[in-house]
Parts: sequence; C-alpha cells; structure tokens
Amino acid sequence: MNRMEQSDYQTPFQSLTPDTVITLAETALGIRCTNLCRSLMSYINRVYELEIEDGPTIIAKFYRPHRWSAQGLQDEHNFLIELADQEIPVIAPLKLKDNNTLGYGGDFYFALFPKMGGRSFDEFSDDQWLQLGRLLGRFHAVGARHLPQDRITMTPDCSTRQQLDYLIHNSFIPSDLLPAFCGLADEMIAMTTPLFDGMDLIRIHGDCHFSNLIYRPHESFYIIDLDDMAVGPPVQDFWMLLPGYQKDSLAEIEMFLEGYETFHDFNRRSLRLIEPLRAMRFIHYAAWCARQMDEDGEARVVPDFGTHSYWQRRIADLADQLERIKTAVLR
Repeated sequence: MNRMEQSDYQTPFQSLTPDTVITLAETALGIRCTNLCRSLMSYINRVYELEIEDGPTIIAKFYRPHRWSAQGLQDEHNFLIELADQEIPVIAPLKLKDNNTLGYGGDFYFALFPKMGGRSFDEFSDDQWLQLGRLLGRFHAVGARHLPQDRITMTPDCSTRQQLDYLIHNSFIPSDLLPAFCGLADEMIAMTTPLFDGMDLIRIHGDCHFSNLIYRPHESFYIIDLDDMAVGPPVQDFWMLLPGYQKDSLAEIEMFLEGYETFHDFNRRSLRLIEPLRAMRFIHYAAWCARQMDEDGEARVVPDFGTHSYWQRRIADLADQLERIKTAVLR
C-alpha cells in the first residue's frame, strides 16, 4: 500500500499533556509554575509558554522522539552556549537543577529557554544587510572552532542522498512519477557533488531564513531555532535571505559580505554553491514534509503533500533548477 493511503496514525506527542509539561519543567528547574501552559506554533517539536510563580515566563521545548540523538541535541545546546558566551545574540537554553541543559522525562527530551519577543523582517535595508553580515560572520567564527559529534553533513552525496533514499524507501513518491523525480535528483547529486570539493564545512545554522531571525529594537537581530544545525558550507546560512536568485541579488551579497568579512573570512568561490543548495533544499523540504506525514498523518504546511500534482510540481521545479545550475554554475 502507498504510504499516502494510510489513515490510522498515533502521533508521538499524544501522551504530552499540560500536566506532564508543567511537572517536568518544575522538577527540572526546582521551581513552581502557574497553571499557564500555552501551546505555541511548531511543526516538528512541541513548544509551550509557561509562567514561573512570581517569576518570568519561560519556553519549554519538547523534541520530537527519534528525530535527533541525545548527542545531537547536546551538540545544538553546546553551540548555543558557545555563541552566547561570545555575546552573539542567540537564545541559549537555561541550566537545569542538575547543571545540564537537556532534560528527559515522559519519553521526551526537552529544554527550557527564557522567553524573548521580537519581530521578523522579510526585507532588509542596506544597513541591515551589513548588520546581518557581521552577525553571521561572528556566528561562523565560533562555528569554525570545532565540529559537532552527531549532526548531518550538508552535501549532495551525504544529506541529500539520505533524504532521497528516505522518500524512495518509504513509498512517498507515486510509482509512475518515481523514475522522473529520481532521474533528476540523481543527475543533480552527480552534477553538484564535485562543486563541494575543497570547500570549508563548519558548524552552521542550516535553516537560516527570515522566520529564524527576530529583531529586538535597540538591540540586534537574534538567530533562533538551531534544530537543523549541520556541518556545511557557510554560504548555506545566507542564501535563503536573498531576495531572489544569485544573479539577481549581487548588490545584497556584496553588502552582506562586507559585514561578514569584518569578522570571518569567506571563500567567494563558495557562492557557486547557492543554486545547488537551492536544488538540494527541494529534496530536503519534501523529506521534511514526508516525515511529518509519516509521524503525524499530515503535513500541515503543505496540505496537498504527496498528491500527483504536488510531485509534478516538484519535478518541474527540480528540472528548472537543474537548467539554472547548468547555465549559471557549470558554464
């Protein structure tokens, strides 16, 4: 039976009740909370706003079971702590009563964070491009110090191949469209893998787009949500912020790099990875939706995920992106 035809799903978070959330937070921090347990938007994890009695509001983040190892989650926390120690604007996890940052209970790993508000931008001024460059330059200067122990490597022959295999082996692609999609994906992986040879691969955010940056007036942009932290080329952390394709974003790239290179060297040859990384994201995003469908019975962000029309659009997108790579990158 095709995976998309299944209908009886038990979500991994069904046992996570408000009482469980509050009790685990109270025990981990050694504090008392009010009865506030407000669910916040999160497609992968479960995130709640809690209130300490006579104290501040905190955020409890419960990680999706089996998505990351304990070491992989600790890699994320360690990176956040290193960044915060260098006064780079991130939101680091709170230290728990046992001096760790990663808690476990009710079959879930979890972390607690201070609540910090802010707003998102989807367009940046010239000064903000410089500011973002400086911020990510500092971020990557810390990221380049050492590698994590259990995080994916973002290259076509590693992470993209893994995501493609997941889609194929779990029957998410309709059989009549499988040859077309896999043919294009295999061609893209073979074509772009050599472009990553000799490129620096460091700890990166991995999913740095508009929604993962918040602006706090009179402070700075903050980088949030390091769930997809990876080992990869630094250019991955800014191409999704660009207003268009590489050829249409040259002014923004130059402003960004002017700020970036104040704090960290940048290999400008890696700019040729932007369009390959865009193609890789098509496959990674499809696998991300597939995992939601597999575990929750729905992919809320893409209501028609898995339909023929969905995969026909992905085939057209991938074919178009391959032509862009051939003409702009491999000429």
